[in-house]
Amino acid sequence: MPLQRYLCFLIAFFPFMAFGQRLPEGVTPQHYALTFAPDLEKATFTGEETIEIQVVKPVDKITLNAAELQFSKTEITQGEKTQDAKVSLAPENEQVTLAVEEPLAAGPATIHIQFTGILNDKLRGFYLARTRLRRYATTQFEATDARRAFPSFDEPAMKATFEITLIVDKADTAISNGHIMSDTPGPGENKHTLKFSTTAKMSTYLVAMAVGDFECNEGSADSIPIRVCGTPDKKPLGTAALRYAEEILKYYNQYYGTRYPFGKLDIVGVPDFEAGAMENTAAIFYRESDLFIDDNNSASIAKQRVFEVLAHEMAHQWFGDLVTMKWWDNVWLNESFATWMELKPAQALHPEWNAALSAVDATNLALNADALRNTHPIHATAETPEQINELFDAISYEKGSAVLRMIETYVSPDVFRRGVNLYLRKFAYSNATAEDFWRSLSAASGRPVDVIMPTFVNQAGEPLITAKSSCAAPKPDPQPKRKSKRTRALAKPQPKTEITLSQTRFWADPVAGAPQDSTWMVPVCVKADGAKPFCQILSQKELTVPVAGCSQWVFVNENASGYYRSRYDNASFTKLTSAASTALSSAERVSLLNDQAALLGSGQESVADYLDLVSALNQDAESAVVASYIQPLTMIRDYLLTEADKPAFEAWVRANFNPMFEKLGWTPAAGENDDQRILRGHLIRILGAIGNDQQVIAHAQQLAQQYVKNRQSLDPSEVEAVLRVGARSSSPELFEQYLSAIADPATTPEQLEYFAGAIPSFPDSHLVERWLQVVVSPSVRSQDAAGYIARVLSAVDIQGPAWEWIKQHWNEVQAKLTESSGAAIVGATHTFCTASMRTDVEQFFADHKVVSSGRALRQSLERMDGCMNYKKAQQPGLSGWLQHRGTGATGR
Repeated sequence: MPLQRYLCFLIAFFPFMAFGQRLPEGVTPQHYALTFAPDLEKATFTGEETIEIQVVKPVDKITLNAAELQFSKTEITQGEKTQDAKVSLAPENEQVTLAVEEPLAAGPATIHIQFTGILNDKLRGFYLARTRLRRYATTQFEATDARRAFPSFDEPAMKATFEITLIVDKADTAISNGHIMSDTPGPGENKHTLKFSTTAKMSTYLVAMAVGDFECNEGSADSIPIRVCGTPDKKPLGTAALRYAEEILKYYNQYYGTRYPFGKLDIVGVPDFEAGAMENTAAIFYRESDLFIDDNNSASIAKQRVFEVLAHEMAHQWFGDLVTMKWWDNVWLNESFATWMELKPAQALHPEWNAALSAVDATNLALNADALRNTHPIHATAETPEQINELFDAISYEKGSAVLRMIETYVSPDVFRRGVNLYLRKFAYSNATAEDFWRSLSAASGRPVDVIMPTFVNQAGEPLITAKSSCAAPKPDPQPKRKSKRTRALAKPQPKTEITLSQTRFWADPVAGAPQDSTWMVPVCVKADGAKPFCQILSQKELTVPVAGCSQWVFVNENASGYYRSRYDNASFTKLTSAASTALSSAERVSLLNDQAALLGSGQESVADYLDLVSALNQDAESAVVASYIQPLTMIRDYLLTEADKPAFEAWVRANFNPMFEKLGWTPAAGENDDQRILRGHLIRILGAIGNDQQVIAHAQQLAQQYVKNRQSLDPSEVEAVLRVGARSSSPELFEQYLSAIADPATTPEQLEYFAGAIPSFPDSHLVERWLQVVVSPSVRSQDAAGYIARVLSAVDIQGPAWEWIKQHWNEVQAKLTESSGAAIVGATHTFCTASMRTDVEQFFADHKVVSSGRALRQSLERMDGCMNYKKAQQPGLSGWLQHRGTGATGR
């Protein structure tokens, strides 16, 4: 599943395993024959299964996972003897034990069970999904919810093959992991029976079923049939996803050296789906907004997003499905690899998207989370419900991905690829550990990857690499007269640059008190003026490396591929800043700016230094560079500005960014590339939301009103920014227009995200409270409710009244939450920045427990502490800078 960088909190949340109870050893499944008959009107299903098992040693009872199921018949057969099994349920452990009078001998046996279950409304297990027109049945089994659909050995190492049959309404169809082998009428006049082909060996959490009136766009790649399916109204929006899936499959067949192993690929947009997407074997399920776009009228960033989510889930077909982790403590490797891999086909096939810059953003997201005391190692204990659910976060996705990218740079992409393919060949159709993976990389590269990786995987946190550089003059020859003139010339000492690298742990808030420091084996890749780039392993606290000649500048994160923050001494930073626009790549400039923003937030650099850097680079028109300013400048606006300082800061923002915007204008010119179109949106946001440019806000309001009436009236790349900035006008009329658009069935999933995302930008708390009432009503899907509420809480202008409303209406809010979505609301409180609100949040969630949100709460409280320290440390400096240099300062 992807952790999408789509929204700041959009991390894939998954159902959890009750009490982390492991099954006894001694019995392993080989094959499941499963038949399901869902009743969509009654929201129930009947099921029957036969499990072929292998008994390792004699037993008189077998324990399986089962939850919310009722048993009507249970038998165990071995040889010619069939025994009725006594059923003992353990709901607290989500287990069932089947006991027989005569023990089973070692060898093969079969379990036969008839059962019934519910199509729940919690978006987990086998559940009910709804549109305005009808009901659907679909599944989401990761991490441990296959047991809600059928009794099973519901652990990832318990791989087996699956033969699935679905009995559905006559007018409906069904989709599963296999392809349809037969479609026969009955049983009964209004039913038909679909039998699917037997799957490859796989884990229970990858089983998939969907029932309804799905319609599909069909294609193929390398002779593999591919379908993109959804509700009938979504079929016109599936053409781009089909084209992208064909491109990606061809690319992966070539990259992995192992052809797609599962015969067919279905890609299904599900009406109600909590996660971004799920990599079910040969039947990937998606949230509609991550799959369906208007091919002719969507922003390039939306197209890139669909492509990369497809690439992520399709990467899992090899890395996760073909080779699967043994247990959930290694789920990071599945998700890290897919997050890393999703950018490969985009870089190769769509260079216009600059996908490499997405990796820099993802690394920054992980570094921000990993700088907290309440982070966790990539490889972490995963036994309890909290532990399993909370592993699906930025550490398991983005940090792991960033570490893999760093290792790839260190060993070279070709060598890294050989290691990947060695691993896949060795463990195909079985289970493996992270150690198996990096041993394969070490074998392929001949480098100590297996020594480097544990320092990043098994300990929490991130390095701060401090670089000091100086030119060392050559020492004079003590005996020059004893050598000939020619010899002396040849032996004349040359000047060199000495770069001293040191490492310590970086903390987002050192003021709060840092625990014990750490040391990593860091491949630091150095880029220096006049020298060939090189990588140096830094395994100690400090190391000095020489570079021939006197380099005018030094940069210690070449290609922005390292997983660390970097800091420079004053002299080195001044030289680097002056050369950055020409000497550093876009990715490197973004990395430099991100690191300086992080140092600002931690109090290790001043707000004056950061604003001077932005002033120095304010002619850099790369959209990724400009985008990197948005969060730090928003933080300054939200937390550092006094009423007295506000006019000067807003004037500085307008003075720095208006010239660039005036060159672009509101309307795209002929021949503009995607980057220029994306840049326009960033500038609208900066000028309108941060610079409070009234002309920009007024014009955005006009454009937003036009867009509501005519969805082709704006360039797609401007829509999100225009809707958000237009909302700052606080126009009740515009608010009503947004609500109408959200309720309009003709609004596409992409447009729905834009309208709903813009609502929290209305600074009128009464309007936002109206929105919250809509969110908790039946008109908003449960899959969306927590995210919508979290966005409101993250909007500093209106979060106070919103928080009060949420507390007063908690029962209504809680009714909209699923088992795993509440953590998004808890996590959104991290933007609060006063002692009173911190105390209130801590007390409220102590009294109102939210499932699987323990770490989210601890991180939010820590971030609030950091924010208060940030205000205390930086606010005086901002006032002084604005007073003396705010209108035109440059340099450090």
